[in-house]
Amino acid sequence: MSDATPTVPVLPGWRHVYSGKVRDLFEPDDSTAGVALRDLHGDVVLVVASDRVSAYDHVLSPGIPGKGVVLTQLSLWWFEQLADLVPNHVVTTDVPDAVAGRAMVCRRLDMFPVECVARGYLTGSGLAEYRASGEVTGIRLAEGLVDGSRLPAPIFTPATKAAVGEHDENVRFSAVVDLVGPGTAERLRDLTLAVYGRAEQVARERGVILADTKLEFGAHPSTGDVTLGDEVLTPDSSRFWPADQWEPGRAQPSFDKQFVRDWLTSPASGWDRASDTPPPALPQDVVARTRDRYLEAFERLTGRALSL
Repeated sequence: MSDATPTVPVLPGWRHVYSGKVRDLFEPDDSTAGVALRDLHGDVVLVVASDRVSAYDHVLSPGIPGKGVVLTQLSLWWFEQLADLVPNHVVTTDVPDAVAGRAMVCRRLDMFPVECVARGYLTGSGLAEYRASGEVTGIRLAEGLVDGSRLPAPIFTPATKAAVGEHDENVRFSAVVDLVGPGTAERLRDLTLAVYGRAEQVARERGVILADTKLEFGAHPSTGDVTLGDEVLTPDSSRFWPADQWEPGRAQPSFDKQFVRDWLTSPASGWDRASDTPPPALPQDVVARTRDRYLEAFERLTGRALSL
């Protein structure tokens, strides 16, 4: 059965405060260990990436073994590649043994209420909006583009954050200005496009196309600096395609949970996406292929092997 209540680890020195679709958040508790953490690092949270997988606003079962490690280690690698462009929220990877490899201690940020999306290729919700209006978040695009078309230049297409189980809503840049003010809105746009530009180049050198990515930023609690938070440039937050298989005009093969989505929408699953019924459990072959795809994304991008 999908949409099950997540199993949350018990971690000495940490108190569980929130579970999202994929991640669990902890804060230092009032124990001696927790007090020491606060004294050492200040206002921090422990971000733990689980092996849960979500699709179509449902958390599915079973999870993808090792997925939490892949997401965390890939985010850490990207934070290193982007350090000269924007600061990030990572404080240390010295975490409890029970979550080693899939957790990071992070500075608690004052998060901006917007999803910062950069698109270099047209697909997904951007493609749907383009087909309906010829625009994406108010940005007029050339006629005749198809699924997978490369855009002349990357575009910033923000979205408002949605609660778990709801869809993010694509919005115009003017809505971001209304939410955070013109100066911060311009800073978020410029940083998002800078991060995308750097990452797109890095990925392309490794034979991978970065079609689009979603970033989250917050203000540093003491300096106010715009800081990169959450995960970054993982298969859960970005579309990565094999460059040698890119073919505009069709859905592209991707390094993410494509096998999960394809199976859920196939007759084999027996699931009606339009119904209120949660999706059925994933078959083991779909789980195994998805796991291999996440690992391949990590290894192709970083050039490193990851033992799980």
